[in-house]
Amino acid sequence: MTFSAVILVTAVVWAVSVIRSVRLRAFVYSLPLPMTLALVTTDHRVDGAQLLGVLGLNLFFATVALTHHRLRWPILLADLAGIAAYVALSAGLLAIPVPFGPALAGTVALWLLAMVVLRRRAHVAAPAPPASPAPAASSEPAAPAATRRDGLPAPAKLAVIFAGAMLTGLLGQLLRGMVVTFPYSGVLVAVEARRELVDFSRHFARNSLALVGFLTAYHHLQDGPPALALAGGWAAFALLATALHLPRRVHLGRPAPHRQGGAEPPGPGRWAGVRSGQGGAHGTE
Repeated sequence: MTFSAVILVTAVVWAVSVIRSVRLRAFVYSLPLPMTLALVTTDHRVDGAQLLGVLGLNLFFATVALTHHRLRWPILLADLAGIAAYVALSAGLLAIPVPFGPALAGTVALWLLAMVVLRRRAHVAAPAPPASPAPAASSEPAAPAATRRDGLPAPAKLAVIFAGAMLTGLLGQLLRGMVVTFPYSGVLVAVEARRELVDFSRHFARNSLALVGFLTAYHHLQDGPPALALAGGWAAFALLATALHLPRRVHLGRPAPHRQGGAEPPGPGRWAGVRSGQGGAHGTE
């Protein structure tokens, strides 16, 4: 792994460490920056195995989230379990030829299935509407919410991230073609996002379709100039990322009339109720 690659991984992890929005963290991590650098600095081609490597990235985060949150493993051991899962998948993919067409169809089908499952789980886990607040039993001020603070100062934290990028870079070089999708920054991002790892994994799973688009475009252009292949890959990523983050609901038809203070628009039934002094019977007609 080149020194520039280590600097890039360090920058990505540092950016994720200072961002507070889980959704934005997942988007920043999903940018194909390490993929681009791996393709520029190596002679590996993008084939079906590398396309399935995107599934390996999701497998990595799912394994870390499962072992850390469900099994209560320390985050570093959970990271090792995620790396082991990715390496095992990579070994299987490198042992057999994987045609690009079936790999693309299978990856997209699994992504669609994952989106359906995640949406259903989100509906099931939706919290109930909050109840009416109870009257205060005491006049003491509420305790301030716990803030997310890491014990390390910024320079020390940056040094730890840099050292971790060096170690993951050395490990990634052992994976031959799967170095393209190896979670270089993901190993350290999982540590940074450990408190919201489940939500982070869900957002990244959604964004991973844009990575599939990047690799697909690069695959079809890789026999031409490298700059053209990379430009096509980034264009496909930007197009899919934009589509994935469009508003989910588009309201059609006339907008509802504006009502101030929740009052109903004036009508004969309402005024009749006011005249007769019966605001309930006629006012709802």
